[in-house]
Amino acid sequence: MRKLIDKLEKDKKLSYDEWKSLLEYGFKECREGKALPLFDNDSLLAYASEKARNIRLCVFGNKVYIRGLIEYTNFCKNDCYYCGLRLGNREVKRYRLDKETILKCCEAGYELGFKTFVLQGGEDPYFTAEKMEEIIRVIKEKYPDCALTLSVGEKDMETYKLWKNAGADRYLLRHETADKEHYEKLHPKDMSFDNRMECLKNLKELGFQTGCGLMVGSPYQDIDCIVKDMKFIEKLQPEMVGIGPFLPQHSTPFRDKNAGGLEETLFILSLVRIMLPSVLLPSTTALGTVKEGGRELGILCGANVVMPNLSPLDYRESYQLYDNKICMGDEAAESIKSLSKNMAKIGYEVVRDRGDSPKMKLQ
Repeated sequence: MRKLIDKLEKDKKLSYDEWKSLLEYGFKECREGKALPLFDNDSLLAYASEKARNIRLCVFGNKVYIRGLIEYTNFCKNDCYYCGLRLGNREVKRYRLDKETILKCCEAGYELGFKTFVLQGGEDPYFTAEKMEEIIRVIKEKYPDCALTLSVGEKDMETYKLWKNAGADRYLLRHETADKEHYEKLHPKDMSFDNRMECLKNLKELGFQTGCGLMVGSPYQDIDCIVKDMKFIEKLQPEMVGIGPFLPQHSTPFRDKNAGGLEETLFILSLVRIMLPSVLLPSTTALGTVKEGGRELGILCGANVVMPNLSPLDYRESYQLYDNKICMGDEAAESIKSLSKNMAKIGYEVVRDRGDSPKMKLQ
């Protein structure tokens, strides 16, 4: 199996059958409790993570980029079966941040040295294409040295173009799964797998630094689903990939489903870094929720981005995609201080650069 990881490092791709063999063996070690620790271990995860660390060191050094996350609305028109913001959740207290509040979040982040802001929210019809365009323009005018990432779901080509022309730099749209049948088990009938894929294609075509992503261990997921994810990522060549374990939320139809595994998620992170050396790869809050120190393990498996929360403290409890989310009450300054300390312990430095994809610099 190590030869397959070596081949992935050399060729940046594997055949379907090779991916399947590699993932089956690696996941078997994870289930048997053999994958961790990352050091002084002869597991496949230990081998892959060492390669991933060395690759990210060559491309990015020991830098960890911070992104200021602004969760500006928890309204959503969709009813995804796994998400705490789903339309059918009657328990959640809904909110929207107005433009002035969003700008205050940016101001607070800028004073702390943030050079990237991430606007994330449900697919809220209140925020029309034109309203979002205005917010994007104002942020970019006030902070021209900063990058702006959007994570606001599926839109048509003209809307994406409008926002790109207004100054948006990056767009994160998790594909969730590259298997159509699996997608249809995670989403209601009014959502389209083909449209999700078309959106990602359009974002790439428009020149966004584009991010896709998946949940590891989501309900009904099997090895073939993940093989298709890896082949899809291989083909798309995204600038960002968001990978985290599935975590159940108590107000969703998947409330009783098992959470995704930490070790399996770390294995996928490592393999994505090996496949895409210049990718921007977040170590997600979900990793830290699964295990104390989980985000640090993500960094040690090739990740190079963390996203402290700039959202007002009063609203964070209402933005729970999954249960038991960490850092709900941390001020941004406190969060950065804690992150910097924890990253320094494992030999990494939190930096306040824009942290653009190296591919953008080559264009």
